[in-house]
Parts: sequence; structure tokens; C-alpha cells
Amino acid sequence: MKKTLHFLLITFFSFTIISCAQINTLKDDLGSKYDDLSSGSDEEAETVTEEPSAITEGTRPLFVSVGSNGTIITSSNGVKWNRSTSGTKLKLRAVAYGNDTFVAVGFSGTVLTSSDGNKWTKSKSGTKKHLGNVTFGNDIFVAVGNNGTILTSSDGTKWTKSKSRTKASLYGVTYGNDVFVAVGNSGVIISSSDGSKWTRRKSGTSVEFNEVIYANDSFNAFGFKGVIRSSSNGVSWTKINSGSRMGLLGASHGDGTFIAVGNAGKIITSSDGEKWGKNKVRTKKHLRGVAYGDSKFVIVGNSGIIFTSPDSTTWTNTKSGTSRHLRRVIFQLTN
Repeated sequence: MKKTLHFLLITFFSFTIISCAQINTLKDDLGSKYDDLSSGSDEEAETVTEEPSAITEGTRPLFVSVGSNGTIITSSNGVKWNRSTSGTKLKLRAVAYGNDTFVAVGFSGTVLTSSDGNKWTKSKSGTKKHLGNVTFGNDIFVAVGNNGTILTSSDGTKWTKSKSRTKASLYGVTYGNDVFVAVGNSGVIISSSDGSKWTRRKSGTSVEFNEVIYANDSFNAFGFKGVIRSSSNGVSWTKINSGSRMGLLGASHGDGTFIAVGNAGKIITSSDGEKWGKNKVRTKKHLRGVAYGDSKFVIVGNSGIIFTSPDSTTWTNTKSGTSRHLRRVIFQLTN
């Protein structure tokens, strides 16, 4: 009798532990809308780097992806991934490269720097606001975040606050055509020629933007409900029909193709940034970031999922070595 009772107790507690783990996993995967960078979204937009034309002698190709719990993983080919030690457990939301330095940003004003993508050092950002994205252009890094936070730095170590002239949380930032553009909550779009003085632009929508990229001589901003806005100068913006109502969380451009990724494994692609077609991968998890390099597209998302494709059509699931949510990924040729 005692043995039977003991067995039943073990079975009951084991079932309870497994059930709780499943519930926590589901809750983490769905989030409120996505993450907590804002009240409206779980994880924000993604930073896009320049597309290298070719791998030259003396350079090293490197994909870098960041995510929850201080996760940073790197890969030379997008297939085999290695875990890096970030030195933080806070959520990381974006990474950029410039002046021979990687800069990663995240929650509570977290800023990390690295020369090789493997060894990371903490830097003081001067803010406790969540940082959602970072880009490099015109010899400076620009990081954006909650409540209109904007920081600038020449080396990724010493940061200066700038006035964004908005209280809206900012989730995407990029540089192109001698202009910085940042996007975020409530359809906010702002632009700047130097990263310090910013001007509000009319987007024609109140839908939250998660990402902005510059490619093919145009800026493209991506948001929830399939919203896309396009601009040649960062000032005047035009509505683009995405043909989808899904939340667009990350975007990139490579091999003559625009690609945006989002909810439940959904993808849209375009050859010109104006006419978009639907695509998908074999997952129902949210896709968060995408980059192009080494003749392939790499998508990252919830629960450490990674997919690669040589053509943005046929996708292969790749092991990332982590179950943490991955928020963004970039490709860079380093010295």
C-alpha cells in the first residue's frame, strides 16, 4: 500500500511540473502582443546592415543574432551556430556593426560592445529605458528606445542623449541617403541628418511600426496589420499594399529581394518593394528578424528557431543551440 501511494505521489508531481512548463512556454511564446519593449509589442523592429557585394581577402563573414536572457549566437555561414558570453541576463533587442565594433542593445539601457562578436563588454548608456534598436551610419551609432529615447555614440562606448521630439517608443532605426530614420509606436516616423536633431514626419497611420530598412534607394517601414510605408528621402511617405494583415516584425533586402517576416511563420517578399507576395516556413512560431549574407537569407524567431534559404522560397530549419527567443540577426564582413 505504501509503495502504491508513493508511486501515485511521484506521478502527480511529475505531471504538475510538466504541465507548468508547458503553460510557461506557451505564455512566453505568445506574450501580450510580443514582448515588453512597449505596452503594444513584445519585441521590436530590426536593424539592417549594408549588403556586401563579395567576400574579399582578409575579411571574415559573420552572422550575429541576439535575443532573450542576454543570448548572443554567431555563425560564419548561417548554419552552424556558436554561443557567445554576453555578460547579461537582460533581453537584447538589436545589434549593429561599425568602426570595427559590434554594438548590441536591449532592456534597461543595456549596451554591449565587441570587436569579434564573441567577447562582449558592458558600456554605460546613461539611460534605464529599454533600447529597441541600433544602427550605424555617418560614422556614428544611433540607438533608439522607449519614450522617444535616442542615443548617439562614435565608438559604442560613450553615449550622448538626443531629443527625438516624441514620447512614442521607437523600435526601428536605419541610415541611408545621408539620413537617419526611426519608427515606432502610434505610426511615428522621425528623421535626422546627423542623429541629434530630429523632425516628425507624417506616416498616414497610427499603427505601430516595428522595423525600417534602407535598400534600393528607398526607406521602407514595416508594422502591424501588414502596414508598409515607403520613402525615397525619409521625409515624404507613401502607402504600400502588402497584401497581408499579419504583424510585420522584421525585414531585410538581399539578392534583389525584399523580405519581411512576422507572426506565425508568415513571410512576404517583393522584387521592387511595391508588389508583395506571400510565403511561409514550416512553423507557427513568430519570426522576428531576417538578414542576407553568404548567398543566403537567415531568419530568426521565437524559441531559438532559425531558417535559411538561398532564394527566399525554399527554407531549411537549422539548429541554433538555444531555446531562447531570438529577436534580430545581422550579417557583416569583419576584418
